[in-house]
Amino acid sequence: MSEPYTGVLDRIVDGEQAVLLLEDDGDDGAAENVPGEEPRDRTEAGRPTVVDELVVGVDTLPAEGRHEGAVFDVRVETDGTLLEATYRADAEGARRESARERFDRLSERLPDE
Repeated sequence: MSEPYTGVLDRIVDGEQAVLLLEDDGDDGAAENVPGEEPRDRTEAGRPTVVDELVVGVDTLPAEGRHEGAVFDVRVETDGTLLEATYRADAEGARRESARERFDRLSERLPDE
């Protein structure tokens, strides 16, 4: 049996090992809770929760996603074996834009009172 996750490439070690952070919600983090479904487990900030870390060979990932911050739809065997990784450039772009917007909001000056 396998489980679907969203995987985010956290880092590449020695050019050979890729460390994927696995998120429990199975999407790119942009979707909201759906009425009638169990609420997704998210942090207070509304981002998906990292539930595990998976170390795989870099060569097991699609070539276009072999960089830090790359987002994948992954299927992992219950024993921790990576079965499939599909690169999601659209989800990666959405995450980068969201992070940029958060940074911009945080960097705005507060009004003098």
